[in-house]
Amino acid sequence: MGKKTSLPKIVIIGGGTGLPVLLRGLKLFPVDITAIVTVADDGGSSGRLRNEMDIPPPGDVRNVLAALSDVEPLIEQMFQHRFAKTNELSGHSLGNLILAAMTSITGDFVHAIQEMSKVLNVRGKVLPAANQSVVLHAELEDGSFISGESKIPYSGKKIKRVFLTPENIKPLSETIHAIREADLIVIGPGSLYTSILPNLLVPGVGEEVCKARAKKVYICNIMTQAGETLDYSASDHVKAIYDHMDCSFMNTILVNSEDIPSHIQLRYKEEFAKPVHFDIDRLKEMGLNVLQDEIVSHEGAYIRHDTKKVASILYELLINETETKIYRKQ
Repeated sequence: MGKKTSLPKIVIIGGGTGLPVLLRGLKLFPVDITAIVTVADDGGSSGRLRNEMDIPPPGDVRNVLAALSDVEPLIEQMFQHRFAKTNELSGHSLGNLILAAMTSITGDFVHAIQEMSKVLNVRGKVLPAANQSVVLHAELEDGSFISGESKIPYSGKKIKRVFLTPENIKPLSETIHAIREADLIVIGPGSLYTSILPNLLVPGVGEEVCKARAKKVYICNIMTQAGETLDYSASDHVKAIYDHMDCSFMNTILVNSEDIPSHIQLRYKEEFAKPVHFDIDRLKEMGLNVLQDEIVSHEGAYIRHDTKKVASILYELLINETETKIYRKQ
């Protein structure tokens, strides 16, 4: 019998809308995926369940499970269904309620995710950044503080730094193991201060990413975000992560090379957002390998990363990295 070859391992760290978009494309490739998802969300359905049931917020995890699922479209649609009528279920998504129920039954959020992964035939592993709720706080440039992931973007002030409470947050052993075993680690895409950094700030997670032997890729956002990254260049995004981590750990950054249509820019201007300035020379000065490509998908009036294009680029990087490792061992 021939020796069974294991799939190359990729770890993706993020949350919000960016992570599921990327995973939908990546699951089509022969890779071993681990998605590490933020548990700092405190708004909407997630926030209500978090407060009422004292469980980690299920929303970001739900979206990732749906993105990696391999079930009939109607089943995924049901899992993602949000109740709209004005009653006690108003605003809740069915998937959030199922995850909350499964957590109550099993007594453990991680176990609930594992069971739902089986039901949804998930291609990969979904891990919360911590097996508990965490609170995200921001110190603003004027010295004031604001608490709550959902409130931070609406402060109207520039963010100096973000941090988590409680202080004794413990990372999952599975998360640490996945980071150590990864062939490629991907950061983003997603909101810089409220989706990406809450993962890296969990004690042990950021340190392991810094130390990991795997190459690290940052997928830079296409547009700036009011309340978080107003007027940020690509290097400003990277610097903010480095400042919080106290280490410079990224090898590669993927940036968009495509012009954003003026009518879409006009739409984003109403939200005080604009295309991120990709200061290539500065990024190279920071020691980063800069990959530029047309990675934009136009979904109506909104801009998203092109899931198939980005997944293809990451898969190529992953294969190059695993082939290099094999070559080194020979």
